[in-house]
Amino acid sequence: MRVFVAGATGAIGRPLLPRLVAAGHEVTGMTRSEERAADVREAGARAAVCDVFDEQAVQAAMAEARPEIVVHQLTALPDRFDFRDKDLYTATNRVRGEGTGILLEAAVASGARRMVAQSVAFLYAPQGSRVKGEEDPVLENGPEGFGEAVATVVEMERAVTGSDRLEGLALRYGFFYGPGTVYGEHGSTAEEVRRRRFPVVGSGSGVFSFIHVDDAAAATVAAVERGVGGVYNVVDDEPAPMKDWLPAYAEAFGAKKPLRAPAWIARLAAGKAAVGFATELRGASNEKAKRELGWQPRWASWRRGFREAPR
Repeated sequence: MRVFVAGATGAIGRPLLPRLVAAGHEVTGMTRSEERAADVREAGARAAVCDVFDEQAVQAAMAEARPEIVVHQLTALPDRFDFRDKDLYTATNRVRGEGTGILLEAAVASGARRMVAQSVAFLYAPQGSRVKGEEDPVLENGPEGFGEAVATVVEMERAVTGSDRLEGLALRYGFFYGPGTVYGEHGSTAEEVRRRRFPVVGSGSGVFSFIHVDDAAAATVAAVERGVGGVYNVVDDEPAPMKDWLPAYAEAFGAKKPLRAPAWIARLAAGKAAVGFATELRGASNEKAKRELGWQPRWASWRRGFREAPR
């Protein structure tokens, strides 16, 4: 099939392109710079150099590629997260709002029949069970900028999966780890953990769902090829509270055991949203994705993934 990937040189785009090519698809990868276009071509795909907010350029690129499937992997998140920064999600909110609309219109105009879009699995309401399925309620009126970010993600999902002009799938990825991610060997989280500036906050009972970028890419290939429209959690098999995964992460990366910080101190230092992640976050179940997409994560648990998976 002809596949158009927007965000072809991002954390997921990089492992995704060669997998799509190896699966026999004719791939066009969109990126903003000619320098990064060389990486797209090296992966065996055709490069389209344009900015998602240049509507005419995006339409022209898709018209030339004539994709059957469009994959939306665009974000604009910083390399380092500071929950106190009121503009933390501003750029990526624009991508997920205005940018998604431009991609949808171009996809329909080019004759695409399916769109697969990147979403997040850490948006569930902090109530009830600690592990959530796709039908469980999402967070409303969340703290600081995170609440607006969740609302934007949900609107993006509705635009994609609710379209009557193509079939839409939204993949709710867990926290990425692996090359090019904040949890990767050279990422900002690994740096903070090594410096013992990433403590277990309060009870450390917030449940995180992780996914290695290679497994996320494999799930995306599966969503290109099969499955019906809708929302899918793309996470590993073992959602885990912060108090369990963070010490294991530190050990895997050669860092000392993380410190512990009372919630009230962390709230002053890092903000209410950061404390909410550490103490109230809900994990996600991958049963639907495994059942309906025929996908299975190679790194089924972060326990092995942190130690042995590519970093």
